[in-house]
Amino acid sequence: MSSPLIVMAALFIGSVSAFSVPRSCSSVSSTSLQMGLFDGVKDAFSAPALERSILDAERETPIDRWFGWSVAPGEEQAAVPTDGDFVDSMDAKNYVTVELEKPMGIVFEENEEEFGGIFVQSLKEGSKAEGLLQPGDQLVAVSGNKVASLSFDDALGAIVDDESPKTKLVLFRGTAPQFYGPTGASQEWLKEFLATV
Repeated sequence: MSSPLIVMAALFIGSVSAFSVPRSCSSVSSTSLQMGLFDGVKDAFSAPALERSILDAERETPIDRWFGWSVAPGEEQAAVPTDGDFVDSMDAKNYVTVELEKPMGIVFEENEEEFGGIFVQSLKEGSKAEGLLQPGDQLVAVSGNKVASLSFDDALGAIVDDESPKTKLVLFRGTAPQFYGPTGASQEWLKEFLATV
């Protein structure tokens, strides 16, 4: 029975020596490099290519600006459009209401097909709308009737068919994407707003 104990003791001593540090390697010289657990992680995950790249203004996103990836130099950065270009289509101060006699001297043009509706392309010389309307204004309503998103013929027909001495026009002072796009006025808000004008 003593032989199994001797074999066990020999295995135990052999396994302990397998995990022990040899005495010749136990001291580290002061000139050797000591690596920490996270050394090199910053280098592995940094992106020097991004730090040196310049994004086109059309491709830059708010996330790029937030992370500082919009690395256009100062003067180039100033040319990038900002949120200051946004026109809130659910703010009454961005609408113009005018009452004009016919002929008005306004040249209307149809928006792109995806938006519909018409806008003021230009004002004829001596127009009654000079100083009141601007090229680019979106026609929203004629005499209280909503014409936004109607075809050119239907929207212009509402002006022609109006028999009152002065035709009341409500226009949005902004672009078609700002009025008809995803940030455009909701139909409920527009209905309430037109009821108050």
